[in-house]
This record gives sequence, C-alpha cells and structure tokens, in this order.
Amino acid sequence: MPGEAAEGLSYPLIQRGGRPGAWRPIVGVLALIACFVVVAPVLVQIPFAIGLALAGRDVGDGLDRLLELDDPTPLGLAYLNLALASAIPVTWAITRVLHGLRPGWLASVVPRIRWRWLLICFGLSFVSLFATLLVSALVPSSADSAEVSGHLNDFTSTTRNFLLVVVLLTPLQAAGEEYAFRGYLTQAMGNLFGSWGGRPWAAVLFPALLFAAAHGAQSPPVFFDRFAFGIVAGLLVVLTGGLEAGIAMHVLNNWLAFGLALAFGDMASTLNPVGGSWWTIPVTLTQSLVYLALVLWVARRIRLRNMTETPAGPGVLVAPRGRV
Repeated sequence: MPGEAAEGLSYPLIQRGGRPGAWRPIVGVLALIACFVVVAPVLVQIPFAIGLALAGRDVGDGLDRLLELDDPTPLGLAYLNLALASAIPVTWAITRVLHGLRPGWLASVVPRIRWRWLLICFGLSFVSLFATLLVSALVPSSADSAEVSGHLNDFTSTTRNFLLVVVLLTPLQAAGEEYAFRGYLTQAMGNLFGSWGGRPWAAVLFPALLFAAAHGAQSPPVFFDRFAFGIVAGLLVVLTGGLEAGIAMHVLNNWLAFGLALAFGDMASTLNPVGGSWWTIPVTLTQSLVYLALVLWVARRIRLRNMTETPAGPGVLVAPRGRV
C-alpha cells in the first residue's frame, strides 16, 4: 500500500513492511497456536522433570502435580508462568523466519522496548489503581465471591514461595501474553484486514476475543472483563505504537490479583475464576479507562512515536533516528 509506506506504518500494519504474502499471517497464527498450546508447554516441562529426577522424586507424579491448577503449588505456578512467557521467543522466531522482520518490531515501532516509557506506564498504572479503589468502595460487594476473605492469611513457607514466583516470574508471564495477543496477533490481523474505514478495528477486536476465550471455561462477567481488558490493551498498542503500556497494566493487574489471593484468599480461586459478578465490571473498567486516558495524555505530551519511519525499500523496515 504505497500511501501507508510513504507515511510509515502503524503498529498493526508492521508486518506489511516484511515479506509479502497473505498466507504468511495465517500460517503464523497457526504456528503460534501450535507452539503456545502444545510445543512450548512440553519443552518447558523438561527442566522441571530433570529437577524432579535430581531431587529423587517420582517424575511422573511430580509432573502431574505440576499441572494441577485446582490445587496449585509454587512450582506449578512457576511452570505456568514460564510456559506463558515462552510466547516471547516463539513470536520472535515466527516474526523473523516467516516475515523476515527483526523481533524488535513486535515490541514497538522504534523497534525495541522503550524502557523509559515502560517505567512511566508503570507509574500511571498505579495512579489508575487509586481511582479503582475509590469506585470499589461505592459499588456493592459480590456476595458469591470466594476469592477474597475478610481475614489475613497466615504467612507460611508456601506463601513465601508463591510470593517469590509472583514477583519474579509474573512479569514474564504477562509480557508473554502481550507479545502473543497484542503483539503478533495484532500485527497478523492488521496484515490480513488492514484498516477498514481508516481504523484497524480487526487488529483490536479479534485478539481481544481470542485473549478472553484462551482463559478457558468462565462465567459471562469474567469473560466480559477479560474481553474489555483486551480491547483497552489493544487500543493502547495501536495508539502508542508499542506493547509497553499493555505490559505495565497487565503486570500490575496480575500482581494485584495474586497478592490479594496470597493475603486474603487462595491461589486456586484466582487461577480458576468460574464465578464472578457483574458488579466487578465498573471497578475494572474504571481502572482500564482511567489508565487509557492517562497514557494517551502523557504520550501526547512527550510526543511519543506511534508510526514507523518510511521503509528503506520494498519489504524493509528501518529503525527511526529521532524521538521515541
């Protein structure tokens, strides 16, 4: 599309600066699903199996316990986080091999993670959390919520181990999901559908639906909550030209959810939220929309780049030399 190339490419259209072929994003999505669902989880089990064998434990029973999310262990949560984090190298490989693009183009239009911008977004995510606390004090509590109790849990060695996993590995897990859903899938949908009516709606809508569906069986309020999160995160990617804002919001949300589970609830209910109440939607929407507004305001103030520079030639993208 000559007009788009002359102006530079928006984040959802970056794949169009790589190797041509409408079949490439289709094959890429299928490869991502296969690696994300089957190949990567099996490969991640290998070091855990070796560790169990070296510890003299039964490997089969140990792996079965590792995959038991109805009664999770710190080791099981570590496995889950690393399996989801594996989406980062998987999307890098698909982007390089299939589309002929540097993996950095998944991070942003620069192409790399803009670390200063990521830190700013973390700060803004904490500001939006305060708005959430104000709204949560006004809406009725969910009567059927079993995730959070009214008393503080005892701090045990298991709590300590869970806390270490959450602090150290949850950011990688959140980043992995962002690279998969708001990274590769957004660019694949943008490559396939372009900007209908001048707006990349498919690049935001379809990854958000897949993100919500990928969490398995869930109640309508929980599904809608995750779908709404996906929509806001998708808008952040398109409007800021990178994954940083979505990663920051995702990490904070997961830290908060797991932190509340360790302090007042249990990890199993947090990992398998089958209930849920529609009264939680105003609370989470407040956080997401306040965060969206803050991020866009700051991005405009610092003149954050959200387009690539003009490609140097057919199918070749270059990193910008100017502002980030």
